[in-house]
Amino acid sequence: MTDLDPRDRTAVGLQLGRTPRAMRAVAHRCPCGLPDVVETAPRLEDGSPFPTLYYLTCPKLAARIGTLESDGVMRDMTARLGEDADLRERYEAAAADYVSRRDQQEVLEGVPAQGGMPVRVKCLHVLVAHSLAVGEGVNPFGDEALGMLPEWWAAGPCVDPDDPDARPGKRTRS
Repeated sequence: MTDLDPRDRTAVGLQLGRTPRAMRAVAHRCPCGLPDVVETAPRLEDGSPFPTLYYLTCPKLAARIGTLESDGVMRDMTARLGEDADLRERYEAAAADYVSRRDQQEVLEGVPAQGGMPVRVKCLHVLVAHSLAVGEGVNPFGDEALGMLPEWWAAGPCVDPDDPDARPGKRTRS
């Protein structure tokens, strides 16, 4: 994990199309060099809980994951939880890892892991972000989804934080 610099903050703002909230650090960088996952604080600036520890920011990656979701991948993954005890155990461990890492910052009592963990697969974006942030082998469904994705970075960066005219909603130089 790396600390934030102004260029990272600009890139994430452009990726999201808005000012990032509760962003603490870059948790993972895309092969293009820009942030693609950020770590967030367990609370927003107004004090309300924000339990999504790892937030996926790259719009290219988010779109590819959205395609997997619309193809029914989550439904199939959830069904496998009922059939495969080893997979269920690894997914429960991923949920515990997620909550433990989040609660090292501040305990959010009664707030479960995100992405449907540990009982179902609800959001592949959260699971992939978890896998990218902590590395392969922790979240089985995040790892699996990553393996299904094409090289989202191959056509170049999703935004240009060095463009002096960059603003949310403008993805790259023309």
